[in-house]
Amino acid sequence: MKSPICKMLGIEFPLIAFTHCRDVVVEVSKAGGMGVLGAAGYDPESLEVALNWIDENIDGLPYGVDLIAPTSMAVNDDNATSEEILAMIPDENRQFALNILAQHQIDTHDVYENQVGHAGGFLTKDKAANIIDVAFSHPIKLIANALGVPPRYMIDMCKLNNVAAAALVGAKEHAVKQVEAGVDILVVAGTEAGGHCGEVSTLVLVPEVVEAVKDYDVPVLAAGGIVTGRQMAATMAMGAAGAWTGSVWLTTTEAETSPVIKDKYVAASSRQTVRSQARTGKYSRQLRSPWTDAWESEESPGSLPMPLQGLVSGPPLAKVTKLAEGGHQGAKQLATSFVGQGVGLMNRIQTTRQVVYDFKEDFLEATERLNNFLDD
Repeated sequence: MKSPICKMLGIEFPLIAFTHCRDVVVEVSKAGGMGVLGAAGYDPESLEVALNWIDENIDGLPYGVDLIAPTSMAVNDDNATSEEILAMIPDENRQFALNILAQHQIDTHDVYENQVGHAGGFLTKDKAANIIDVAFSHPIKLIANALGVPPRYMIDMCKLNNVAAAALVGAKEHAVKQVEAGVDILVVAGTEAGGHCGEVSTLVLVPEVVEAVKDYDVPVLAAGGIVTGRQMAATMAMGAAGAWTGSVWLTTTEAETSPVIKDKYVAASSRQTVRSQARTGKYSRQLRSPWTDAWESEESPGSLPMPLQGLVSGPPLAKVTKLAEGGHQGAKQLATSFVGQGVGLMNRIQTTRQVVYDFKEDFLEATERLNNFLDD
């Protein structure tokens, strides 16, 4: 294809797959798109292991890395200890989470055990630099920051290594700040997106950003609810150079998604997601469940800023998923994870390569339909 994204990244089809699963990264790249590994939750050592595996299995094809180095958080001090961070969390927030579990017949005595030593995994500026160094020691073609303007160090390393710097945005004004900071690719994510997202729909946001940055030589990738080739074609008709996708890969056979969550995704409608701060402290979209309903209720103590809210919600939800996989009915009801509104179109589990092939076929059919509307 003639998309500038294909030329910039050296790929056949401008379909970018964000995923936390290294197998999905490899399969998408081998099918003609580009896999991007989500590095949130990795430390430098574990990221090194994951990228080594990708290098050994991807046959030299392009891939990327996505990290979260937020512009603003409640804790920005790399020297803060786990104890100091955990001490910032009010007891009522933890107790509220435990009460939700207890109401679903889940034992809560060990939920928050062993958190000391594991409360500093978020990326402050200095820690982000360590992850960036690991990423650039591998033959990546793209590195993206999911929250805020990328660290200056990341952009400088991109220029030095001829790697594309990408950033996710959910508002027009953020897009302008990103290109002025030196970003090479804008990932324009509408509110339909899974994970962290803004308020404006993809249908509105993509053309708005395209117009706002028309004087810059920066291609736009559309994101948010895109799980089919026809949606991809629609966003490209609005000015995008390709699509950045995430949720659709969660129901692939290679994905490491819990089987319980996969089944919920396949059964869900597009109305069964909620945008809430209760998972991470910043607005993110996830599958609705009694857990999410509780945090949006009048009884809720409210969400804490990032990263504190994640330290409240993470351990209980990890236990919920584990128990759900063992057949616990209360845990099955509570089980939830990040997903976009496109979940209503994710109706079956299939291989990653088949998803890419379906994207290509659906994209071609959509463009042919558009061409048929033109006069001879």
